[in-house]
Amino acid sequence: MQMKRAIIVFTRAPVPGQTKTRLMPAFGSRQCARLHTCFLRDIQAQCKKIRADVFVSYTPRGAEHLLYPIFGKRAVYLPQKGEDIWERMCRSMETVLQRGYGACVLIGTDIPEIRAAHLAQAFDMLKTRDVVFGPSSDGGYYLVGMKRLYREAFACMTDGQEKIAGCHILDHVICHLSKKGIVSGTVQELSDMDTQKNLQGYRERMRKDARLQKTETGKYLMGTSRISVIVPIYNEEKTIEKLQRQLAPYLSQCEIIFVDGGSTDRTIGSIKDGFRLLHSAKGRAAQMNLGAKESHGDILFFLHCDSELPRRFPAEIRRVMKDHRAGCFGIAFHSRNFFMFTCRVISNHRVKDRKVMFGDQGIFIDRDLFFEVGMFPDLPIMEDYQFSLTLKDKGVRLGMARRRIYTSDRRFPKGTIPKLRLMWKMNRLRKMYRDQVPIEKIADRYRDIR
Repeated sequence: MQMKRAIIVFTRAPVPGQTKTRLMPAFGSRQCARLHTCFLRDIQAQCKKIRADVFVSYTPRGAEHLLYPIFGKRAVYLPQKGEDIWERMCRSMETVLQRGYGACVLIGTDIPEIRAAHLAQAFDMLKTRDVVFGPSSDGGYYLVGMKRLYREAFACMTDGQEKIAGCHILDHVICHLSKKGIVSGTVQELSDMDTQKNLQGYRERMRKDARLQKTETGKYLMGTSRISVIVPIYNEEKTIEKLQRQLAPYLSQCEIIFVDGGSTDRTIGSIKDGFRLLHSAKGRAAQMNLGAKESHGDILFFLHCDSELPRRFPAEIRRVMKDHRAGCFGIAFHSRNFFMFTCRVISNHRVKDRKVMFGDQGIFIDRDLFFEVGMFPDLPIMEDYQFSLTLKDKGVRLGMARRRIYTSDRRFPKGTIPKLRLMWKMNRLRKMYRDQVPIEKIADRYRDIR
């Protein structure tokens, strides 16, 4: 006959302002509570796969109504008791074991990636171990299991974590138990989800594991990635109004930053309230890099001022970024000139074939990756080209949005032959750059053809 088994889900109720507070202010209090609810739903889905009774040990008192819709009526709800987290865990474990369970596993809720396999492994390991732990990446643990109460697993912690300087909590606990002759074991290490960096790590793992994209946590994080739109500007009084009209509906969804390079016309005075304005030395690379440093987004979206955005562009960016760390939009022109159509086809094909994207396509990139590769190089020209080459050298796969950015053809002269000549010259300049011709010489040539 199989012994009775129990799982204790040790958690705070998802009360706004009282849970996942280390993610604030990047996430609002309600977003933090919603994210925690996603964690709980994913954990509950895994607990259902294990033959064990579920107990929910929760705090604060009176908030159990927030947990009923998640764990249902079959779970047993126990208010936490004790002065600190270690005493509360110990008393939760004691309460459940006293009900006649032969094995009990207590899990925290900061690890939404826990799987039924981890729980099953813990129960199996308890057949030959006194205590089982699930290590977390921060040096603590997300799981502790035992067949009878070993207060030593918690008592050594009740004086506070300050006494464990220079030693990980779990290492300290296991050492303490070993000295008492208590045999312990560990299951797979998993990552905590306490900070913005932890969430970025989860998003990166989602790109490699499609299963995570289907979880409640994964779907929520894909839909809430913060986007910082960074627009370098210089004497753009003819285009700034139109771009602001396009971006205004997204002010509540995105951080939008204009970085001026010393405009001498009416550009700065045209920027409306709600948009953020920074001042930089002139130069697209310097302006975009400053915007990135001063931004707060998970995804950085670099946009030219003469661009015409597709509708719901944040959703397009998030769709691409769930599978990629960098990408862009396809480009299009309103001109019906055959060679402008050719330019469109070549530019969009270049992303897929040669893994190179240019700034007028609207480059977007994972924040951590942007700084990891050194930002845009400090060049007077070709900064976007070199940036793409750097990403290519690092093996970064580029994604492309389904919708197109329409960009101005103002840099192209009128007439078919002049347009063709300019395209050829731009291709020659890129060849000169690859051949390591001094960038100053290339910049002079570029100014000549403008």
